[in-house]
Amino acid sequence: MKKRTFIAIEIPEKIKKEILKIQEQLPDFGGKLTEQENFHITLKFLGEIDEFRMEKVKKRLKEIKFKTFETHLNKIGFFDNSDRGVIWIKIPNCEELQKEIDEKLDGLFEKEERFMGHLTIARTKYVEDKKKFLEELGKIKISPLKFHVKEFILKESIPKEQKHVYKNLEKYKLI
Repeated sequence: MKKRTFIAIEIPEKIKKEILKIQEQLPDFGGKLTEQENFHITLKFLGEIDEFRMEKVKKRLKEIKFKTFETHLNKIGFFDNSDRGVIWIKIPNCEELQKEIDEKLDGLFEKEERFMGHLTIARTKYVEDKKKFLEELGKIKISPLKFHVKEFILKESIPKEQKHVYKNLEKYKLI
C-alpha cells in the first residue's frame, strides 16, 4: 500500500497564531485558507511511495546530522498558475537543510531544481481583479517573528472531506 508523503518543518503554536492574524488581512479571493493544523514548510514532496521505498527514505533521513537553526516570517507573496494560485509567507534559512535532504535521497528522488522555504497560507481558485489583489497583498505587514528549527518530519498526507489531514510518520532531531 502506498502513502502520499512529504518532508516538512512544523510551525510553533505562537507563530501559528500570528499567521491566523495575517490570514484575516488577506484581500478577497475565491479559494480557501490553509487550516491552522496544516501550517508547515515543505522541504521535499515525495509523492506516493510504497513501504519498501519508505524504509529506504527513513534510513537515509536518520543519517542526516544538521545543526538547529533560526528562521523567521519574512514577506508575503503569490505563486500564480493560470487556473489557481498560492498565497505564501517566505521562511528563509531552510535552503541548506533542504539541500542536505536532497543529497541523502539522491538516487531515490529527483533533486529540487529550485527551492524557496515558504508556508502556504491560502490557495486561490480565482481572483476577480488580480492587479488590485496583488496591491492589497503587498500592503500586509509581516512581523519578522523568529523561531528555532530543531527537527524535521516525514509526514503522510491523507485526503479527507475536501481537505488533507497530515500524519507524522517519523521525526528527525537536528543537532
